[in-house]
Amino acid sequence: MPNITLPDGAVRNFEHPVSVGEVATSIGAGLAKAALAGRVGDRLVDLSHSIEGDAELAIVTDKSPEGLEIIRHSTAHLLAHAVKELFPDAQVTIGPVIENGFYYDFAYKRPFTPEDLVAIEQRMAEIARRELPVQREVWPRDKAVAFFESIGEHYKAEIIASIPSDEDVSLYRQGDFIDLCRGPHVPSTGKLKVFKLTKLAGAYWRGRSDNEMLQRVYGTAWAKKDELDGYLHMLEEAEKRDHRKLGQQLDFFHFQDEAPGSVFWHPKGWRLFQTLINYMRDRQEEAGYVEVNTPDVMDRALWETSGHWQNYRQNMFTTTTEDERVFALKPMNCPGAVSMFAQGLKSYRDLPLRMAEFGKVHRYEPSGALHGLLRVRHFTQDDAHIFCTEAQMEQECKDVVGLILDIYKDFGFDSVRIKLSTRPESRIGSDEVWDKLEGALASALDHMGIAYELFPGEGAFYGPKLEFVLRDTIGRDWQCGTLQVDMSLPERFDIDYVAEDNSRKRPVMLHRALFGSLERFTGILIEHYAGAMPLWLAPVHAVVMNISEGQAEYATEVAKALKHAGFRVEADLRNEKINYKIREHSVHKLPYQIVIGEKEKAARVVAVRARGGQDLGQMSLDSLIERWRREIEAKAGSV
Repeated sequence: MPNITLPDGAVRNFEHPVSVGEVATSIGAGLAKAALAGRVGDRLVDLSHSIEGDAELAIVTDKSPEGLEIIRHSTAHLLAHAVKELFPDAQVTIGPVIENGFYYDFAYKRPFTPEDLVAIEQRMAEIARRELPVQREVWPRDKAVAFFESIGEHYKAEIIASIPSDEDVSLYRQGDFIDLCRGPHVPSTGKLKVFKLTKLAGAYWRGRSDNEMLQRVYGTAWAKKDELDGYLHMLEEAEKRDHRKLGQQLDFFHFQDEAPGSVFWHPKGWRLFQTLINYMRDRQEEAGYVEVNTPDVMDRALWETSGHWQNYRQNMFTTTTEDERVFALKPMNCPGAVSMFAQGLKSYRDLPLRMAEFGKVHRYEPSGALHGLLRVRHFTQDDAHIFCTEAQMEQECKDVVGLILDIYKDFGFDSVRIKLSTRPESRIGSDEVWDKLEGALASALDHMGIAYELFPGEGAFYGPKLEFVLRDTIGRDWQCGTLQVDMSLPERFDIDYVAEDNSRKRPVMLHRALFGSLERFTGILIEHYAGAMPLWLAPVHAVVMNISEGQAEYATEVAKALKHAGFRVEADLRNEKINYKIREHSVHKLPYQIVIGEKEKAARVVAVRARGGQDLGQMSLDSLIERWRREIEAKAGSV
């Protein structure tokens, strides 16, 4: 006689085992109609799941945190079902949920086309309208392997064969289609009404380049149509803001095959890049950091001591000299910072020691993962390593968090989530040390009153970390800054300081990056602002244009005066019509355009146009300079 406890504390009694769906019906017809699945204790289950003893139960609907994931997982199966109906010779493999949607990988004799994608989506909608029951079945493993082999689904049979032979497997059936899955799933295909297939891509079987190439179909699914419409609008905006296209349009950078994953910075892009560095350099100096620089290439022995050789070797570029000495291009700046600290005797009076470095690092990323500025092999980190006492650790964490959040506001990012990632399975250091470090990060955030999300097992191999996730103007999330606390590297490198009682003690080491990769942050900024940088960031603040040859001398004088005042200004004195010049420079999204005709020359003023074609009228040079200085000081900029 099960006693079912509901989330509000109410208890419902049943005289026999009862399904989750039956409990929902007993509560109300509206809930029964909206129900997608159930959560029994901590376990998600289908509506058909039978509860035989006392249990805590929550009914999952599309308003529940888990509801959308169940919809997306079920829609991935709907996609596979549609493909099998349209292309019976296609083989299904895997179809997981991903952020904002799902994908499914297929093996087929020819590439799918955009027309195929349309047909598949139409067939998915048709199957959904059939309202086929989605039913869970449990089979012995060997029976499942034999079944999928018999219908020519060799990839699926291979997956099942990797499961221990004494385990049963969970399958889901909808009409004539049956697939391997843990579940849970929606009770009927009729629950799947709001979806869209978005793109095609290639993917290697099991993610290994020596395996067969499969076809990946991506899609998205939502509970409500307005949510889907909002997401598709965001995708359209993201396409317009693609930093790779804008980088070419604005003449910021390019890539080429001879240096995969490395950026060729053009003058304007390099000026933007250096603006970021100079901004960060000033902020760090104000916060008590000293700037250092360490070598790019260091002996293998250093990386063995740090643990990177054992834990990160597959991502490192290495070279061997004639005397068979092995060197590595640094993938991280940490060992260099520790080596810097080890030079000379350090006292407690020297701590905290905050060492910043704009270090070039090199990491091997698979060629298929490279993506413009957002995923490169050679990049610059705004790293800092703080060496402090245990007593200073929490305050240093607070100061770093405060600095990071304040800096992000200057760049127009007011929405920031913080993730606390704790000890991974593969790690160095004792549990006692990890307890202390995880406690310091959590305590710093708690005392600052800042909310955070916990991600167990996702810390670095040498310490827990905070990750700072920015939300851009069209709602996308970007993980940028990090803060990691570490007592393992000081131990491994045997560094210490002289304490107040003249004893030798290990410092705590904090690893901190605010932008993370400067290349990646530049790409994020380009997409966040759609290339229209606020005045303080813009590589070129304004262009000065004359209407005719008679104003060329005065236009040159104005440009020189603005440059002398510290602004980045160019002059366009070409013998072209002024409307042509205005249109051409508008494409480059400059914050301001200055037009000089006979009236402006005679009155010793300038005519000013703001980005977007806004006519600000005539003003004196002093008034313009004052306006720009106020705007730069405020870090103002529309997004």
